Amino acid sequence: MNAATASTTADARALRFVALLATYLQSANLPLPNAALRLIQGSVSMTDDQAGWIFTAYLAASAVTTPVAQWLAGRFGLKRVYQTALLAFALGLWLATLAETPLAFIAARILQGLAAGVLAPLSMGIALETLPAERRPAFGPKWTALVLLGIASGPSLGGWICEHFDWRPMFYLSLPLVAYIFLAVTLLLAEKKAEQRPSFDFFGYGAFTLGMIGLQMLLDRGERLDWFDSPEIWTEALACALGFYLFAVHVLTAKAHFFNKALFADRNFLLSTAIFFAFGFVLLSTMALTSPMLDEILGYPPDTTGLLTVPRGIGLVGAFLLATRAPAWVDACWLIAAGIALVAYANWLMLGYSPLMDWTPVAVNGFIQGVGLGILMPALSKVAFSTLEPKLRPEATGLFNLIRVYGSTLGVAMVQIFFFNNTQAVHSALVSQLTPYRTTLPTSLPALEGLNHLATHQAAFIAVMGQFKILLVAMLVVSPLVLFLRKPVSAN
Repeated sequence: MNAATASTTADARALRFVALLATYLQSANLPLPNAALRLIQGSVSMTDDQAGWIFTAYLAASAVTTPVAQWLAGRFGLKRVYQTALLAFALGLWLATLAETPLAFIAARILQGLAAGVLAPLSMGIALETLPAERRPAFGPKWTALVLLGIASGPSLGGWICEHFDWRPMFYLSLPLVAYIFLAVTLLLAEKKAEQRPSFDFFGYGAFTLGMIGLQMLLDRGERLDWFDSPEIWTEALACALGFYLFAVHVLTAKAHFFNKALFADRNFLLSTAIFFAFGFVLLSTMALTSPMLDEILGYPPDTTGLLTVPRGIGLVGAFLLATRAPAWVDACWLIAAGIALVAYANWLMLGYSPLMDWTPVAVNGFIQGVGLGILMPALSKVAFSTLEPKLRPEATGLFNLIRVYGSTLGVAMVQIFFFNNTQAVHSALVSQLTPYRTTLPTSLPALEGLNHLATHQAAFIAVMGQFKILLVAMLVVSPLVLFLRKPVSAN
């Protein structure tokens, strides 16, 4: 090997490393604040019903930019767009550390999400370009495993940092890594543009995005604004309806559009995508429920709260890597059924949580759910793409992953809505029984405050159990779809 070849190979490895590092950073920063919600809420005066925005703001923003990332790279240049996304991501991290109000913190998370939505697909593209053609097909599962590793390890890293320092260093520590990635990309990545100006269905993209943003805002803001008693909620509902109406008409009438109609004609892809939506619904919603339960209700410190997500992460990543290596004779439809069954079983076990339990049920049930999700993801991908025409697979990949992201963001929003509704309802039911005719009520103000705190504590825990039931129902609803899947055929 001559010096030039060695240098080129070393540069390719360095580029692949920083692309993978960027992939990990953008996925780990999504759940990073999960174990430190109580401290973040206290620092920025964020109410409980706003806590879910920490996740949904990042997710929804990333879903907006992910579909257009490749077009931006082709139009303005891969290197320029990637560097801009890195700078925006770093700015979002820095602004999060400066936030003193809920609005400022959520705005920083939105900026992080917008940048992450560009970084994720472009990082994969950069990494693939550094590999020989024969090694590229095997790279996809490794990249997905890294994304899952970031999601799984983010809360434990954030919890440890928060316990020993503060919540702001969680974001500070990512800044040097982003600077390193930016420097490596500046020195090693050659600028690349499309030879011809790329086309993109901005009308279809805009209509679909308007519908999803309207729906997300409706769910996130509805509880706080008393739903349709607020003009804002009516505006968001109308935006949602208009967006989806325009998108449906566009799909039915236009020859070329954001989502190819041929994708919806493939039964395996359509059914697998529906199940993958439920996968996303459960993936992050469980995390959004478990950590606050441990931190705020059961009183675990942030580092312990974060550590209790590790068994779930081990099960998720480990089962994913094993499932991708399943022998060809293993029917992926059976793996999907097994994955759904394990996730549903774990969610059913979570209904048995008690305020008197120790950490063991959380670790065990999380591990079981992680194994089920890890089996489900590669099996669904195999079935979804096995019957598609090869020319449709790139577009199908984008839609498939986008549906998972929207499943996650809508799932977090839904469980937050029902959590606060149920907490209020159960609290009212409990307090209504505290009358002088049923029990001896304390008369001092501190004692009454303590009694109210106890009732709120019990109501919140009961409400969390109700949200685990929603996750169980979500998996049970999609489980019959497995019966209609066709056995995968060999990929062309």
